[in-house]
Amino acid sequence: PAGFLDGLVHPLAGPDHLAAMLAVGCWSALTARRIWLAPLAFAAMLLVGALMGLAGLNLPAVEPVIAASLLVLGLLVAARTQLPATAAAVLVGAFAIFHGVAHGAELAGGGNAWLPLAGMLLATVGLHLAGIGIGHTVRQRNLWWPRVAGSIVTVLGAALLIRMV
Repeated sequence: PAGFLDGLVHPLAGPDHLAAMLAVGCWSALTARRIWLAPLAFAAMLLVGALMGLAGLNLPAVEPVIAASLLVLGLLVAARTQLPATAAAVLVGAFAIFHGVAHGAELAGGGNAWLPLAGMLLATVGLHLAGIGIGHTVRQRNLWWPRVAGSIVTVLGAALLIRMV
């Protein structure tokens, strides 16, 4: 059965989830007045999606939406796009549901899911905080650093989407 450590490592093991969570934090640090709102929405909706996945609920096109989330989040970082706080939270929250469903489906059938879920949420928050740190760092360098960071995430998302076609 999966334990706390399994959940803690899980978001770090997949480049798609890792990049998305770092991008959310980075984008928030680059553009938001309320830096915590989008990462909090992502973490909350990730939990909702994980519970859906654990319950056996499926959403269509989970993997393509995860790849598309990287594409979109990377572009938002690269362009330093500012959105109203609520719109940013809704956007990342919608993507997080799909990330959560994928995580939950992977954890389903493992007995007690609360420990791996707790680990997954802790890792998610940690990745958002790391992304915020990256965002603060690149914001103070020059205009090209955010573009480079966002472009890397965008290319990863595009490559994942192309691989699915």
